[in-house]
Amino acid sequence: MNAPLHELLESNRRWSAEMRAQDPRFFEQLAKQQSPKYLWIGCSDSRVPATQIVDLPPGEIFVQRNVANVVSHSDLNCLSAIQFAVDILKVEHIIVVGHYGCGGVQAVLDERRLGLVDNWLRHVGDVAEKHNSMLAGLDLMPLRNARLCELNAIEQVTNVCRTTMVMDAWERGQKLSVHAWCYSLDNGHMSDLNMHVDSRAELQPAYEHALQRLLRVPVAMS
Repeated sequence: MNAPLHELLESNRRWSAEMRAQDPRFFEQLAKQQSPKYLWIGCSDSRVPATQIVDLPPGEIFVQRNVANVVSHSDLNCLSAIQFAVDILKVEHIIVVGHYGCGGVQAVLDERRLGLVDNWLRHVGDVAEKHNSMLAGLDLMPLRNARLCELNAIEQVTNVCRTTMVMDAWERGQKLSVHAWCYSLDNGHMSDLNMHVDSRAELQPAYEHALQRLLRVPVAMS
């Protein structure tokens, strides 16, 4: 009798063999130490694998994922990942990555009840309420979803920047930038949302610039 999930275990063995064939020392080097430059805070959606969609190998990105890529100041999981990435790994970039067509974002727009996750998605609901006038000006639901995905990524960047770990890093002169991106499931392209912050003083100007750009640029359908 095959072991449970034997297909995945067999796939793992094939992948391991392929990696060793390409580079016999790949796992030897990988096992020594991780030294990624990037912390990726993304959605748990299975269609948005962090390293694969930016074509980087294992070891290059430290990853934290949750439903709708939320950064909450009460979420010890996310805060711990940020602290470890900033203080221990010394990452140079934190990237908050949303994705168009996000199911969590759509649930907020539809005011759907899904269960326990509704409490988590309240954070996205707060973003929707904050930017209600911008969203209300869009007639089509796919456009509202896309815009809220963008707004959510931008707002979560502000939350990252206001964490004590990031503020302390900037205070001591550590090189660290925070960015907002949004990924398209339709074509695999990443959109830069023009929210880039590398100091406490730049947070508000960067935030206002990103929002003003959203008002000028048509909503991305993909």
